[in-house]
Amino acid sequence: MRSILRSLLFNSRKNVKANVNKIVSVLNDITKERLIVQGTILHGHLIKTGISSQKHIAVKLLIMYLKSRKPKEIGQMLKEFDGFNLVVHNCLITANLEWGKMDEARRLFDEMPERNEVSWTAIISGFLRFGRVDEAICYFERNPFQNLFSWTATISGLVQNGLSFKAMKLFVEMLQSGVIPNNVTFTSVMRACGELSDFYLGTCVLGLIVKVGFEHDLSVSNSLITFNLRLNDVVSARRIFDRMQCRDVVSWTAILDMYVQMGDLAEARRVFDEMPERNEVSWSTMISRYSQNGDAEEAVNLFHRMVQQGYKPNKSCFASVVSALASLEALITGRIVHGQILKIGIERDAFIGSSLVDLYCKCGSSKDGRVAFDSILEKNVVCWNSMVSGYSLNNQLEEAKELFDKIPQKNNISWNSLITGYLEYEKFDEVFEVFSDMLLSGEQPSKSTFSSVICACASLASLERGKNLHGKVIKLGFHSDVFVDTALLDMYAKSGNVESSKKIFKRMPKRNEISWTAMIQGLAENGFAEEALAVFEEFEWTKSITPNELILLAVLFACSHCGLVDKGLHYFNSMEKVYHMQPNARHYTCVVDMLSRSGRLSEAEKFILDMPCEPEVQAWAALLSGCKTYRNERMAVRVAEKISELAEKHPEGYVLLSNVYASAGRWLDVLHTRKEMKEKGLKKSGGCSWIEVRNQLHSFYSQDGSHSESTEIYEVLELLRSEMQLI
Repeated sequence: MRSILRSLLFNSRKNVKANVNKIVSVLNDITKERLIVQGTILHGHLIKTGISSQKHIAVKLLIMYLKSRKPKEIGQMLKEFDGFNLVVHNCLITANLEWGKMDEARRLFDEMPERNEVSWTAIISGFLRFGRVDEAICYFERNPFQNLFSWTATISGLVQNGLSFKAMKLFVEMLQSGVIPNNVTFTSVMRACGELSDFYLGTCVLGLIVKVGFEHDLSVSNSLITFNLRLNDVVSARRIFDRMQCRDVVSWTAILDMYVQMGDLAEARRVFDEMPERNEVSWSTMISRYSQNGDAEEAVNLFHRMVQQGYKPNKSCFASVVSALASLEALITGRIVHGQILKIGIERDAFIGSSLVDLYCKCGSSKDGRVAFDSILEKNVVCWNSMVSGYSLNNQLEEAKELFDKIPQKNNISWNSLITGYLEYEKFDEVFEVFSDMLLSGEQPSKSTFSSVICACASLASLERGKNLHGKVIKLGFHSDVFVDTALLDMYAKSGNVESSKKIFKRMPKRNEISWTAMIQGLAENGFAEEALAVFEEFEWTKSITPNELILLAVLFACSHCGLVDKGLHYFNSMEKVYHMQPNARHYTCVVDMLSRSGRLSEAEKFILDMPCEPEVQAWAALLSGCKTYRNERMAVRVAEKISELAEKHPEGYVLLSNVYASAGRWLDVLHTRKEMKEKGLKKSGGCSWIEVRNQLHSFYSQDGSHSESTEIYEVLELLRSEMQLI
């Protein structure tokens, strides 16, 4: 730019007339790029050479200062023009409209002694751009120059204001007045047809487009693609795209968005990779879709490529990539992106802020999440829900409840966020309390709500509450939902009501891997191991779902509890060969338990020693239990020593070791072990049982007398014990 300026200034002294066009061209570029410093330098040199006084150049200089909003320079330039100048007045009206100074633009317009079509079109389109439709229409009706440009500006403005029906009426009036539409008119009209979802009207306009000869125009073709996509006619949209003689980034982005909306991410990526030119929208579309589809890593990779290639991410793009980073728990990269957001000043946006809250909370930094939350200027319910969920995720349940109570207008997700937090950290009483408050508030529970609350019932084996919820589920029509049904069958199974669990499973219209797992596990845990294996065999016949680790763990559990060792070993060996998955430590522990229960102790010990991963303490405990059952004292000593060694690394080993010594009557060793536990700050949970009476849960812990009726209860227990001794 500097070399061009130097050349122009040198030549301008020699041949003024020859350089006027070049100077005008350079001023246009300076105005477009907002290079006001270079523009001011050029203006100074033009004053020296006397060229600045030429009206054409003076107008361009005025426009440059208007675009850069330099009031002092604008005032000086206006002095250059003697009397009224139509072009200058049009420039001032346009500038004031761009600045949003509608009343000043109106004043300038009304004071004009004469006006041309540019004046009228500018005031009409300006008022429409700011949503002042009635005033714009008033000016349009007064306009003596109702030519193609004023008609098109008014029709386009109406469409942009969501008044598509009114725009179509005006389009008909335009045709009746004998004005022939151009490509801009047709583009707006096709958009209106799409907004109205009027296929017949769109077809009529298409016929007119062909008749006038604009069917191959780029912007018109783009509008036709969008129109067909609005009507879900992807075949026609693709056909128009394929027939286009030339395409721009809008054409490619429309087709890209089509495949994204269809959920065909592979085809969308193919189109994206083929695009000769991309814009911020196309990048943002792909990043957002990858983030929503759970491929957070690819979303972040695309974002890096986008920034490296010089594109500026928009709000939607930043929100998507921050969400992806939250899924990856990538705190360091998240902070870098947050820095970019702060630099361009959009951190106070509600959706950006919500994504940042989610990022920090998922990375365990709820304090930073709260800072991001507090910085949001206008918080919507999404922001509040994100922060409540963040606190819940990090076991800050008091803070979550306190913030929840402050939400100005709660929605279903607000209630679910708090319920999920209490459920995650086994605060089951609070789950039921919040659920009751939700019902009292008039908020209707969703499928997700019922899944969570039923899960709490399952954890407590609270059958009466579960039945009550089942009734509500049926009443609201959620009983055919796969997640609600799975929660119900799990609840019934854990409450010992296997028949109800089986009935729900049989009538489920659709099952997923969690449903099958819950049914197999429920049957096995209730002693129906053979039925559990029959269900798994039925599952294998479906072929629609691939077995996962949890299903096979449930199968091994079933085999272990019904003594089907060889069958269990067959399933275990099939994990890699048939199901193509690597067994984890829990699968190995289950096999050890299975071998130990059947008395194959040497085989179980060898199996542990040959494991490719470090054995769980529970694996040794299962073997020790087998040693006790089959009176293998020599092996029991070895296993107990091994558990003692592991206790240093795994604190739960101390609890197991203490139980081992107690069952063997080695009370000095029990005392020694518990002393070590106390020194290390470890606590053994007391044995607990509970019973539900009239929807109230009564819990009883070992050596606990806190229950209000404990005296009477222990007296009855003592009476029963003495009666049993007499038998």
